[in-house]
Amino acid sequence: MMKLPINRNLGFLLAGIALVAGLVWVVVRSGPLAPIRATVTTLGRADIAPILFGVGVVEARRSYLVGPIAAGRVKQVYVDVGDTVRVGQLLAEMEPVDLDQRLASSAAAAIRAKSAVDTALAQLMDSQSRYQVSTANALRYDDLGRKGFVSSSVTEGKAQEAKSAEAQVAAANASVASARQDLLRLSSEREAVGQLRANIRLFAPIDGVVTARDAEPGSTVIAGQGVVKLIAPDSLWVKTRLDQKRSVGLQTGLAAEIALRSRPGMQIRGKVARIELLSDSVTEERIALVAFDTPPAGVSVGEMAEVTLQRPPVKNVLVLPNAALRTHGGETGVWLYNGDTLTFAPVKQGVTGGDGKVQILEGLKEGDTVIVHSEREVNERSRVKVVSAVVAAGS
Repeated sequence: MMKLPINRNLGFLLAGIALVAGLVWVVVRSGPLAPIRATVTTLGRADIAPILFGVGVVEARRSYLVGPIAAGRVKQVYVDVGDTVRVGQLLAEMEPVDLDQRLASSAAAAIRAKSAVDTALAQLMDSQSRYQVSTANALRYDDLGRKGFVSSSVTEGKAQEAKSAEAQVAAANASVASARQDLLRLSSEREAVGQLRANIRLFAPIDGVVTARDAEPGSTVIAGQGVVKLIAPDSLWVKTRLDQKRSVGLQTGLAAEIALRSRPGMQIRGKVARIELLSDSVTEERIALVAFDTPPAGVSVGEMAEVTLQRPPVKNVLVLPNAALRTHGGETGVWLYNGDTLTFAPVKQGVTGGDGKVQILEGLKEGDTVIVHSEREVNERSRVKVVSAVVAAGS
């Protein structure tokens, strides 16, 4: 009869031990002390097709501001934003103001200068005729003087008349030259005013599309200010920004795939047309201009785009999944797994492929096993359980 309490206490003790053992098992297997489930991979060799990724904006390679060469008031604008225009098409017209009067005045001045040239030529012909007569008289009187038929004073007088006639011819020639210079100057002024008059009509310099209408009838614009802006639709390209650290191998001619923000599922082919010599020192980016092979219809200037550049493949190099890279102690590397311990190994990266593989240049050797994914961050003291896949909690 006294054994019943003893058996009952023993049962409670065994139950308590089992409960504690269960709790310890739960903590060790699935609690904070449980091994961290992780996937691993072995460092091997493979080919990588490197890519460069950047974000850019669609711009026009060739754009034109069409405006007057002198200040004036806009008379009429004949096109609107979005219109397609042909080369030589009238886009806008400025008020002539006083250009018509200036043109008429210049024309009258040129006619007057032409008359002055004609007058100077007539005077030259008269002076030449007088010079010929006076020269002939001087020669005749000189012969008569040597024969004693006339006095020396008469001979000297006729010689003086010939010299005076010669001087008048020189003066007449100078008058003709001066009149012709005046005529040339006034004709040039007339042409200049005519050019100003012609330039108040603004014509399209190219076949293009109107992207801006910056002035309206009645507004006043200064010389060089645009009234209408045009772009050549076949000159669109993407001004792309690329991380300087990842821009190794960037060169003109690289094939590109362009994904416009308005068409996220559509890959448009292109190539690098130009690389800017000046980089952005603030954002640490290089700038490349990527041209479309065939510009898509309806693309808008200023639209955002994602650009992927394809570099020539790199053959037979050490590769790891990009997901294996970690940052520890301010360095980039991987966690080496040898079955019992974890060791952090800093690495030097090379190119990155479009499939998520990264080239390893230094820090690892072929055959090393590294952690790829883990259910939480690991360190040197972590215990790891290798699994085929890591499933997030709650999945």
